[in-house]
Amino acid sequence: MMREKNGKREGAVEHQAWRHWFVLALLSLGAVALLARAIYLQVIDQEFLEKQGDARILRVTKLSANRGMILDRNGEPLAVSTPVDTVWADPRKLSGVSQDVYRKLAKLLDRDPQWLARRVTSSLDKEFVYLARHMPPAEAAKVRALNIAGVDTLREYRRYYPAGEVTGHLLGFTNVDDVGQEGLELAFDQSLGGEPGAKRVMRDSLGRTIEDIERIKEARPGQDLRTSIDLRVQYLAYRELKAALQENRARAGSVVVIDIATGEVLAMVNQPAFNPNDREQYLPSRYRNRATNDFFEPGSSIKPFIVASAMETGRYHGDTLVDTSPGMMRVGIKTVKDHSNLGMIDVTTVLAKSSNVGVVKIALSLKPQQMWQELDQIGFGRVTGSGFPGESAGILTSYEHWRPIGQATMAYGYGLSVTPLQLAQAYATLGAGGVHRPISLRRLDSPPPGERVISEPVAKELVRMMERVVSEEGTARRAAVMGYRVSGKTGTAWKASDTGGYSTNKYMAIFGGVVPASNPRLACVVVIDEPSAGAYYGGEVSAPVFSAVMSGALRLLAIAPDDLSSVPATTLVRAQDPW
Repeated sequence: MMREKNGKREGAVEHQAWRHWFVLALLSLGAVALLARAIYLQVIDQEFLEKQGDARILRVTKLSANRGMILDRNGEPLAVSTPVDTVWADPRKLSGVSQDVYRKLAKLLDRDPQWLARRVTSSLDKEFVYLARHMPPAEAAKVRALNIAGVDTLREYRRYYPAGEVTGHLLGFTNVDDVGQEGLELAFDQSLGGEPGAKRVMRDSLGRTIEDIERIKEARPGQDLRTSIDLRVQYLAYRELKAALQENRARAGSVVVIDIATGEVLAMVNQPAFNPNDREQYLPSRYRNRATNDFFEPGSSIKPFIVASAMETGRYHGDTLVDTSPGMMRVGIKTVKDHSNLGMIDVTTVLAKSSNVGVVKIALSLKPQQMWQELDQIGFGRVTGSGFPGESAGILTSYEHWRPIGQATMAYGYGLSVTPLQLAQAYATLGAGGVHRPISLRRLDSPPPGERVISEPVAKELVRMMERVVSEEGTARRAAVMGYRVSGKTGTAWKASDTGGYSTNKYMAIFGGVVPASNPRLACVVVIDEPSAGAYYGGEVSAPVFSAVMSGALRLLAIAPDDLSSVPATTLVRAQDPW
């Protein structure tokens, strides 16, 4: 019995020892496995773990490039980029917050809470959605202070235009991503825009950036653009054009001022204007640059260039006589008329009195090819070289399609179309002694080479002849500038009707000219569309705008007077009096 008990006890002890060693072996194997796994993960597969960790906390974000400034020729800012903050969210994290948080966030974003809820719940498959673009940094800081899971801010830049609508049509605007859409912003977008950079950041579990890790690529700021515009002259042209439209109850208008020596545009304004700082005004009908994109029939403002073509033949000069009796003439089925019978007059008087009969007789004495070639070389029917987006070339049909009636009506400005900028370039060509230069909207360090399209003697004689237009006997007495000799030409054209033919109560009033006539420095064209306050002739409506703009521009640019004899003695004494 005793032996049997001892045997059982020894068996139990042996079984217990076996279990002890078995458990110890299992624990040892587990420890070895854990150690092996740790060595494998931390030594052999370390790169995989680092990638997994980085994937959860590290992100690559964009570094916005500061867009280059647009400046006037004297360094005054016309367009600058200001820092703003954009609020974004990770919808998967934001969807779990309380309704109270939604309300607080929506209030700071100036949004309806229901809009915010729909924005988030409809984008749960995304990691990034915009909640508000271009908030002032102080307002965005209030959003960050809420510490909402999945909500953060991103630094961007927004375009600001200090001169507002004064330069709106010229500069155009950028979209919400600061990419040029119209005007000079579009024309020079590649150089202005620069290149964005990238950085790696660490984010916490709420999606907020807690640390910048490294700069992957530095952002390259855009290049500044120094334009040809003189902001002082631009303001002056804007003010005078706006006042003229109000006074004449006109539909629209444009003014272009060009530096004759270089072809640089010193001012380009349109009415109605638009403010590029207000995105609600971004409508094609408002931001279209009429000076470059709209074309019109120039009326009598084309006559100097018809006369130039005739003078190039050597058969016409300023004192060459033309018989305009009896004040009308028949060309095909059309009767060309003057306001009165001017009789036998010289070519200078044809321009001064704007005789349709006289200029038609001159035009019909020319070969169609010769007349077309002169107009083509001066730049009609071609873009000016400004590079402005959407610039129109106007319309100048080939002489092969001309009939006598077409050549006759073209002589006084019908049957071809020009833009205000084209017409200003043509007058600048006359002022430059017949040298045609491309238009530049960038400031130039030196005059570009030009192409002679009118012989110098003819161009200079024509400028002298056109001074009579601004005399007491001419059609543009109101274009005179005190102390300066002015050379120019009026134009009044019926507008084409939508139903065909021409409207007899809608006009384009035009004046183009150069100053000082003795040594032209500035060319200016004023176009006013549909004046409806009673006056509609170019000499009554557009000529006064030319006078006001040129009076101020000549003074601002310190261009010396060339006709002090026309200045009253009391004015001269007052100007010299230091007190």
